[in-house]
Amino acid sequence: METLMAVAVGLLFAVGVYLILSRSLLRIVLGTSLLTHGVHLLLLTMSGLKTGAAPLLGEDAGRYVDPLPQALILTSIVISFGVTSFFFVLAYRAYQKLGTDDMEQLRGQEDEY
Repeated sequence: METLMAVAVGLLFAVGVYLILSRSLLRIVLGTSLLTHGVHLLLLTMSGLKTGAAPLLGEDAGRYVDPLPQALILTSIVISFGVTSFFFVLAYRAYQKLGTDDMEQLRGQEDEY
């Protein structure tokens, strides 16, 4: 199962990096979103894909799943949702103001040699 998750993480990272390296601002935002999902899967895989009881004291107290990775991933999901929504609003405002989402045109003329 860890091998399948490692392949999925690698695929998400590869597609995310490919989208980030494109010229369209919308693709860059979607690429960062895919990278964060890849990080979530990576954290989950690194914590170990274990099965067990909930971390409550009782008859199954000897074998339980560590809740810390899930708490970190949940926090990361909330933060990435906020950052992605901010990027979408920023990209929309840039498109309204300048009329394009091409990164080469957004750079401006003063940066050219």
